[in-house]
Amino acid sequence: MKYTIENEKLRITVNSLGAELCSVICKEDGTEHIWEGDPAVWGGQAPILFPYTSVLPDGKFTVDGKIYEGEIHGFARRFEHTMVRCESNILALELVSSPETLEKWPFVFRLESTFRLDGDTLHHSLRVKNTGDRAFTFGIGFHPAFAIPFDKDHTYADYALRFDKLESPICLLFNPEGVVTYYLGKNMQEIPVDEQLFENGSHLMVGLQSDTLGIYEKDSDRAVICDISKTPYNLIWSKPGTPRFVCIEPWHSTPSPITEDISWENKPATARLAPGESYTTTMKTTFKR
Repeated sequence: MKYTIENEKLRITVNSLGAELCSVICKEDGTEHIWEGDPAVWGGQAPILFPYTSVLPDGKFTVDGKIYEGEIHGFARRFEHTMVRCESNILALELVSSPETLEKWPFVFRLESTFRLDGDTLHHSLRVKNTGDRAFTFGIGFHPAFAIPFDKDHTYADYALRFDKLESPICLLFNPEGVVTYYLGKNMQEIPVDEQLFENGSHLMVGLQSDTLGIYEKDSDRAVICDISKTPYNLIWSKPGTPRFVCIEPWHSTPSPITEDISWENKPATARLAPGESYTTTMKTTFKR
C-alpha cells in the first residue's frame, strides 16, 4: 500500500513494502525527484538498508554456529511495514521481528521509519530498538535514487555532485585482497556526472569534511542537497552507462572485508544494542529552488 503526505512545498509517497520512498514531487514546478524504479535498469527507488549494508562474504553469516543466507543490503526492504501514524506532514511505519525475519536474522527488534516534511526539506528517521532479551549488533543505511535530469530540457551532463567544502575524497574498496583505498579526486568541490563516473561501480567515501553533498543543476538554482554532517560513510552510485539517476547513500556501517570470517559478531556494525536500547539516525534532504 502507498501513503502520501504533503505540505506547501513537497508531496511524498511511501510504499509500505520496505517503507520505501517512491516519490518526492516539488510543488513549485512539478518535478519528480525520485527515480522511477524501472526494473530493466534498477528496480529500487530508496530502499532501507538493514540489518547490514552491501553484500555478505559468500552471501552468508553465522550466529551461534548456524548459517544464515542474505541478499545485498539486508531484508528490511523485502517486508511489508505497518503504518502507525499518518498525518498532514508526518508518516511513520514499522517493521517488527517475526518468525519470517528470525529465519533471516535471529534477533528480536523493532525498526521504525518516520518521514517528516519541514518546508522544502524531508527528514527520514530510522530507529532500531532491541525488543528482545539478547544484545545484538547491526548495520544501517539509506539508499535514495534521485532522478536526473529534472526536466526534458536538460541532460545528465547538466548536473554535478557538489560538496560544501573542498574535498579529496578517500574511497574504500573491498576485494579478495583486502580493503583498498583510492582517491576519487583531490582538492575538488564538484564531481561532474558523466558516463565514466560509475563505469566501475560505486564509490564509498570516508572521512569527508563537508556538511552537505548534493546534485546540482548547473544553469539554475535547482538542487537536491543531502545533509551528511553526521554520516561516517557516504556512497554514490548509479548504473553504468547513461546516468538516469544518482544515489547518495549515507551509511553507518561498511561491508565486510571479503577475506574476513562470516561470523556476525565480527561484521562491521553501526551499533551494539543491549535489550531495551535503541539507536536513531536521520537523513535530511532539501529540494532547493
